[in-house]
Amino acid sequence: MTANKIATPTESKRIMESHGLRHKKSLGQNFIIEANIIEKIIKAAKLTKQDIVVEVGPGLGALTQGLANAAGRVLAVEIDQKLVPVLRELFSDTPNIIIHSGDALKTDFNALTRPLRAGADYNEGFVVVANLPYYITTPLMMHFLESNFPWRRQILMVQKEVAERVMAKAGTKEYGALSLAVQYRAGVEIAFTVPPNVFYPKPKVDSAVMVLKKLSEPGAKVKDEKLFFAVIKAAFGQRRKTLNNALAAGLGIEKAELARVFAEACIDGGRRGETLTIQEFAVLANLLYQSI
Repeated sequence: MTANKIATPTESKRIMESHGLRHKKSLGQNFIIEANIIEKIIKAAKLTKQDIVVEVGPGLGALTQGLANAAGRVLAVEIDQKLVPVLRELFSDTPNIIIHSGDALKTDFNALTRPLRAGADYNEGFVVVANLPYYITTPLMMHFLESNFPWRRQILMVQKEVAERVMAKAGTKEYGALSLAVQYRAGVEIAFTVPPNVFYPKPKVDSAVMVLKKLSEPGAKVKDEKLFFAVIKAAFGQRRKTLNNALAAGLGIEKAELARVFAEACIDGGRRGETLTIQEFAVLANLLYQSI
């Protein structure tokens, strides 16, 4: 089996019908049906035979086969229990593909991938590849970012709007808590955009393939990560509020104390959260850590 063999609407429909399957809107299933897109995703992943890939949401396996051709091993995690036996049948003759049935948001990837390293000299850090259902894009992305799972690159097919929010810089309307949460932990770039007609069935919006590269050090030096993100959350809790009002309400800090912190940080408390860079948020959080 090759990626080209199943990356067509006709073949996808045939596989679904032959196994009595239907697309599940609740799982946001949109299968890639164009080989060119698969090739571009694999190119963006920069895989070698020394890589282990964790694929989330293999669907009907078009991308899975391409990943297996380029990498050493592929662990594909599929939540749809009816698709799992189909995938195992499709890849019964492909020993470097392992199909796991489970919810990626509840999966202990450290435990699941530990046996895969045995007996081979693989690269440090896993490569995560996923065609993400839009409804779990942010939770799953943060699941990997906040965990101690040793990934080094993530190649994610996401809604274009989400990619723009993740990439956003201070002072833009797309910039927010998600931008900062990701950029604190990873370098981000959009590899390419994807129109709806490369999926079966077609989604109603454009998509983008986003590449996350794990940072060796966080994007800002903070004394307390929990407080750092609490400051960010408060600042964006009500975007129209000034920092002075947003942090007072969100963190329960007296405005007199905030005024002192703003003065020491050389930040105008009348600014709004979307105007602050990650470094400015770090300065605020570190000064608040000293005063609380």
